[in-house]
Amino acid sequence: MSSFIPGLAVAQPYPNKPVRMVVPFTPGGSPDVLARTVAQKLQEIWGQPVIVENQPGAGGTIAARAVAHAPADGYTWLVAPNSVLVFAPLLGPVSYDPVKDFAPIGLAISVQNLLVVRPTLPAKDVKELLALAKARPGQLTYASGGPGSPQNFSLELLKSMSGTSIQHVPYKGAQAALPDLLAGRVDIFLGQANALLPHIESGRLRLLAGTGAQRYASLPQLPTVGEALPGYSVDIWSGFVAPAKTPADVIRKANADVVRVLAMPDVRAVLARQGIEVRSSTPEAMASVIESDLKNWAGVVKEANIKAE
Repeated sequence: MSSFIPGLAVAQPYPNKPVRMVVPFTPGGSPDVLARTVAQKLQEIWGQPVIVENQPGAGGTIAARAVAHAPADGYTWLVAPNSVLVFAPLLGPVSYDPVKDFAPIGLAISVQNLLVVRPTLPAKDVKELLALAKARPGQLTYASGGPGSPQNFSLELLKSMSGTSIQHVPYKGAQAALPDLLAGRVDIFLGQANALLPHIESGRLRLLAGTGAQRYASLPQLPTVGEALPGYSVDIWSGFVAPAKTPADVIRKANADVVRVLAMPDVRAVLARQGIEVRSSTPEAMASVIESDLKNWAGVVKEANIKAE
């Protein structure tokens, strides 16, 4: 005798259909590398397609708005860097609330920037650079990927904490700054290791320090900026978020599987080759980081008068 009761549906375990992973930038950057690496492994674990979709534009805010307004069912994720969840909202206004409109799944990675200078600049370390900036107020220049970019935020924090005056030269993206940096037309830059190391090794740039709280794992001999300027640290992080009100059990499942993937040695190796360090966390820890970063960076934005383009 059948026990089937008409109208009684048994919920299928999550996920039971394709998951869409939205990247707010063009292919090639660390959020995109993260998405494609994790998506492949999740697809193997789940037996469901995980589709990576690049939606660049407006500094990542177009993609963030789209995910914020997607159905809260766990089938649309945003690959969320702090430039989208922290920096952009502080420059405002944006059409989403970084705290209220998203349910954090968890942090995933952090990328330390490297502090470099043109090789003809008479500064061999961070202390010498800061002394030079104090001796020549307003004469040194730093390049960035534009107002509100990670380089802009990081260098303005450096200026604020060191009491120096360094002129900001904005470009339309970090890659656009490289030719002038390599030609010696700007003095200082912060960038990712995979983009800068070839030029450091060739002698076209001088490497001074890493920006993270700890020394860069791949360059353990390299000091941090904070060793010369106590309290300074900037990590460029990315994680995953879903629309607010996504069911808690779906968030827990998503987090557990992302943490599992990020612990895999082959995944860590792929990310490490791109200068990316794993920084997995709970959903609650990611929520705490978002809120504390919004609070901490607000003062830098106000003091430096950083404005969106």
